[in-house]
Amino acid sequence: MPQNAASVRHVLVTRSEQGQRVDNFLLKTLKGVPRSHVYRLVRTGQVRVNGGRVRPHTRLSAGDEVRVPPWRGPQPGRTVAVPSQLRARLAQAVVYEDANWLVLNKPSGLAVHGGSGLNFGLIEAVRQWRSEAGSWELAHRLDRETSGCLLIAKERSALRAFHGALREGRVHKEYNALLIGAWRGGAQDVERALVKNRLRGGERMVERAPEGERGLAARSRFVPQRVWPQASLVTVCIATGRTHQIRVHAAGLGMPVAGDDKYGDRGANRGMRALGLKRLFLHARRLAFDLPPAVGALDVTAPLPSDLEAVLAALERRCG
Repeated sequence: MPQNAASVRHVLVTRSEQGQRVDNFLLKTLKGVPRSHVYRLVRTGQVRVNGGRVRPHTRLSAGDEVRVPPWRGPQPGRTVAVPSQLRARLAQAVVYEDANWLVLNKPSGLAVHGGSGLNFGLIEAVRQWRSEAGSWELAHRLDRETSGCLLIAKERSALRAFHGALREGRVHKEYNALLIGAWRGGAQDVERALVKNRLRGGERMVERAPEGERGLAARSRFVPQRVWPQASLVTVCIATGRTHQIRVHAAGLGMPVAGDDKYGDRGANRGMRALGLKRLFLHARRLAFDLPPAVGALDVTAPLPSDLEAVLAALERRCG
């Protein structure tokens, strides 16, 4: 199947693709298409299943006919070679691997998918690094600047089981974040729905839903670990996995994530750069879940990268 097409196609869903969401099916079919564009195609009715309109989260059945509209991305058949240095870096980033899963300690600065001006992302790099990885899929996503545990499913059955656990709140995700300001008190729960694609200063943002407005439910628990006068290291456990959830919830507390150039404090970020922080201080530390016996349980951690450890050491030296 070509990566992109200049005309409408009608694609039959195979048995191995059964249960896949429409948006994920399109991301796989139209290689390199930005997720935002997929949502636009679905919202405007350009994507149809068996002749009817659908939503991005609609799940497909074997034999369904999907109308795939044209999309002009990279030239069909053109594969951008992933640098050998990146393939070697991914090999060193393996946290865990078995017959169902590959867990990587994703480097900061690497998008999980290509598209939006990027020739490739992490999943495309993995497929070049590992010859058997052509059908492997991301089980979830991390922001480009976020490092840490990223789960890749090798089998469709494992992916479906994981997504079911996500929907039922049976996946534990734990992050390390450095927040601007001195934390007061103990652990704090934040439960505030989020809305996406709000324009602010010409940029699309995720925001906390105004009171009375329905949004996507989002729950985060912030637990302080170390506190300095100008910053606080916290552990964040999220019961949901909304886009930019931790960053928006932290900003709503008046303590944005250090190095966040989208929702953060520019002045404070300048001060953090003086301590050596060159990116968003957000790291997916731990991922744990317990699935049916055929898939099994998993509990993995990724150590804090050395560049972030160096920032914490600089804070200790400054504050003594």
